[in-house]
Amino acid sequence: MDLVEETLELAGRRLALLRPPDAEALIDERAFERDEFLPYWAELWPSGLVLARTVGELQLEGKRVLELGAGLGLPSLAAAAKGAAVLATDWSADAIELLRRNAARNAIQLRAEVARWDEPDPLLGEAPWDLVLAADVLYERRNAEPLRALLPRLGGAVILTDPSRPHAREFLEAAARRWRIETTHDSDRPRVAIHRLTLP
Repeated sequence: MDLVEETLELAGRRLALLRPPDAEALIDERAFERDEFLPYWAELWPSGLVLARTVGELQLEGKRVLELGAGLGLPSLAAAAKGAAVLATDWSADAIELLRRNAARNAIQLRAEVARWDEPDPLLGEAPWDLVLAADVLYERRNAEPLRALLPRLGGAVILTDPSRPHAREFLEAAARRWRIETTHDSDRPRVAIHRLTLP
């Protein structure tokens, strides 16, 4: 896999991040036919940057943090840099391999594992988590209901960032029956909403 290096300021540190230069070049027709899998993980999405910056402002020393749909894993890297014990998860083995590599080259300790929301036992086995993170995971309707069902089983605090995807509104309306939701917007990327969900 060809990779390019990008330098980012996160959680008070300068990180050198390797990433694919072109996500479309990673499309695997067989994987798409089997699971409708597309390499979304390889993009440096605005929601991931916003969540990483948000996480970098938190006091997380000693907290247990789980990221769902981590992709390049910027929020996980930021949380670990702030002293959290982090498990970053994604259903792409390539994403997890690269995240482990980026963590090691930046001297950041975290765990990164392949995990699916429809097979959540490994995630539930360590619940409750102090904080659950997710960036731009509601790009497809099929993701909304499994996520809504899973989150309360993982912990009582969630930060989810989303760039005003159509399915996010449905998700939040349903989630509001159970969660308290506080929404703010990023000043640099106003389309990206920061949703903080807490269980009463």
